[in-house]
Amino acid sequence: MDMIRGMVAEKPVVIFSKTTCCMSHSIKSLICSFGANPTVYELDQLSNGQQIERALLQLGCQKGVPAVFIGEQFIGGADRILSLHVQNELAPLLINARAIWICNKK
Repeated sequence: MDMIRGMVAEKPVVIFSKTTCCMSHSIKSLICSFGANPTVYELDQLSNGQQIERALLQLGCQKGVPAVFIGEQFIGGADRILSLHVQNELAPLLINARAIWICNKK
């Protein structure tokens, strides 16, 4: 858990991903479409990726990746991020975390 906290500290948006995961790619694209520049950790390219994935599962991320942190808080996986987007609640989270300043998406 401390390892994850250290990786997300002082970063507005962090996405734990795998290069082969299509949902991870979609979530990264969605968040970038708002103008955010997330820090992305590709677990399949990190030597300790399996350890990080186990820690994410302990935090409550049901599938491991994608796992999204906004404002140092664990928000959830793809389903949660897409739900927030549909409910127009993703942009305010990104603004509050200072990942973006304004949102022109409608």
